[in-house]
Amino acid sequence: MRKLRIGIIDLVTKRPTRALYARVMNPNLASIMPQVVGVWCEEQGHDVRFLCYTGFEDLFKEIPADTDLVFIGAFTQAAQLAYAISNLCRSRGAVTVLGGPHARCYPQDAQKYFDYVLGFTDRRIIDDVLSECAQHRPHGVHLDAGAQPVELPGVRERWPFIQQTLAKAPLIKIVPMLGSLGCPYTCSFCIDSEVPYRPLDFDTMKDDLRFVQQQYKRPIVGWHDPNFGIRFNDYMDAIEEAVPPGRIEFIAESSLSLLSEPHMQRLQRNGFKAILPGIESWFDMGNKSKTGAKQGAEKLRHVSEQVNMILRYVPYLQANFVLGLDADEGPEPFELTKQFLDEVPGAFPAYSLLSAFGAAAPLNLQYQRDGRVLPFPFHFLNNNHAMNVTPKNYSWPTFYDHVIDVSKYSFSWRAIFNRVRANRTAIPKWMNVMRAVSSEGFGRIRFYSEVRRRLSEDLQFRRYFEGESTELPAFFLDRVKKDLGPLWKWLPDGAVYHDPNAYLKATEAAQPKLTQLTAQRASP
Repeated sequence: MRKLRIGIIDLVTKRPTRALYARVMNPNLASIMPQVVGVWCEEQGHDVRFLCYTGFEDLFKEIPADTDLVFIGAFTQAAQLAYAISNLCRSRGAVTVLGGPHARCYPQDAQKYFDYVLGFTDRRIIDDVLSECAQHRPHGVHLDAGAQPVELPGVRERWPFIQQTLAKAPLIKIVPMLGSLGCPYTCSFCIDSEVPYRPLDFDTMKDDLRFVQQQYKRPIVGWHDPNFGIRFNDYMDAIEEAVPPGRIEFIAESSLSLLSEPHMQRLQRNGFKAILPGIESWFDMGNKSKTGAKQGAEKLRHVSEQVNMILRYVPYLQANFVLGLDADEGPEPFELTKQFLDEVPGAFPAYSLLSAFGAAAPLNLQYQRDGRVLPFPFHFLNNNHAMNVTPKNYSWPTFYDHVIDVSKYSFSWRAIFNRVRANRTAIPKWMNVMRAVSSEGFGRIRFYSEVRRRLSEDLQFRRYFEGESTELPAFFLDRVKKDLGPLWKWLPDGAVYHDPNAYLKATEAAQPKLTQLTAQRASP
């Protein structure tokens, strides 16, 4: 195998930014798999140049100009940026590869703009790409390992890429770790809903924790597990063996069903400072919150008591909600959320609009069969700038009225003050204020208000939301142009648009027709 010049680009964001919150936090949002690919490529003897794009870099200067092979990792919101970068790199003679969530969710679309599109990726898949490293145009090759890898390089092996990325973080530096893949829950909207849960090697985890303590005086570790602590005692035993009390601070996303008081006591003893549980809905997802059949006000009381208990043991909690689920109807879901904020003032609410990310979840097939998936550009599919599923029980204006109302309530100065007063330590206070006044709070209220105004005043805009027109409103097209900036001219023709029903069509094409099956059975 010849020695390759390889570029790896991890797209943390979709556009340039100068926001203070982004400066502090974006380097801490780096993905693990681009670092893993970097390790595997170097172990094969190739030269690797690594870039984590946080929105502050000049991409034209940073994108390697003399590479043989370029890997790009991207969430769907950065798809148009990834397509433009791929086109630019291809013009310079490079072979391009897309991995990450967008490649898993929209492989048919991505194949038009990349030579290789990777679904589940293990070392064998990467070795195959490195070995061939060939152009596949106009239609790229889709490769999929069929399951998540059994093992991954740990922090020690990935450290050169981690260190390079965290050097961009001026204040808080969060080391990314992964203890498990997949999830035992089957939330119908989630990309991990059908990925079997599997813990990674606990000895590697312990080695990584010991290594991290050698790099920083008081490191912060962010667990990237889809649901941390499924094998709770095994996890905590490993942490307690490797980490003296108070030596590392941890952040984890977990489910309320795992966060009992005895578990919280043990998490507190072992330095867990932030927990991100999913509440999701007051009328659904009872298995994740361990509320069973409880719904509405009854679930609210149960969850509020538990979250207040959790906040006695950790200084920071983000409560995750999904707005617009089919189980929701009328104003009650939004009013219950406002009541939750009054009863649990220390929790920071994170709202996601229901979104169908291509092949991410089986439920998306039903949305597509029902004609409910809208062709919003990928650029807006980040769980908050566009809801691409027509709500079942709301008109669009009514839905946005509720979203704006609950957002204004959540990020009012009164709510901000209550969170500051309820939080005990300085960093959580600062984080909650910055998130509220940034694009996540005030910025989304402005955006939602503009969308709501246009739904009433702009007929073409409303027809697009109602599925009566596929003509993209200038409001969205102009934002893509602005965010891509100079890279707009490198966006391939037609790449703003995609087929929102590609997953359904691919699924139906892969299934034998009933008449074919009947004929086969009838043949001698």
